[in-house]
Amino acid sequence: MALGLNNIKAPEGATHKKKRVGRGPGSGLGKTSGRGNKGQKSRSGYSRMRGFEGGQMPLHRRLPKRGFTNIFKKEWAEVNVADLDRFDAEITPEALVAAGLVRKSKQGAIAILGQGEIKKAVTIKAHRFTAGAKQKIEAAGGTVEIIVIEKAVAEKG
Repeated sequence: MALGLNNIKAPEGATHKKKRVGRGPGSGLGKTSGRGNKGQKSRSGYSRMRGFEGGQMPLHRRLPKRGFTNIFKKEWAEVNVADLDRFDAEITPEALVAAGLVRKSKQGAIAILGQGEIKKAVTIKAHRFTAGAKQKIEAAGGTVEIIVIEKAVAEKG
């Protein structure tokens, strides 16, 4: 008989029959079905909340809170100078997104970092440049253009 996906069986002794609990005293798991006597854990549908410690104040509430999250923090998409060597002429945020170096959601805040080397003279438009990156780009004969990030100013009326 050829072995195929239609006739694969588990080896002898690898599987066990499911225990039928609550089926009389002869089974050894009759009456309370191995759940002990009374209480929350003996009831059907019981599932304890994550972090529950029997009514005691849970650990995550006993420990003090620390720090805060700055909701105005700007997330920068970082691109190294070495990654820019594949481009010709002008590099814009849209070109970086198209090349897969920057996610579309972060194209409003691009920082060019100075890791690696660039050999081509290219014009790069970004929101921020490190001193090392600017130096390497200009040394290769390229230029840097800083794009100013617009801030929404609420007018008081």
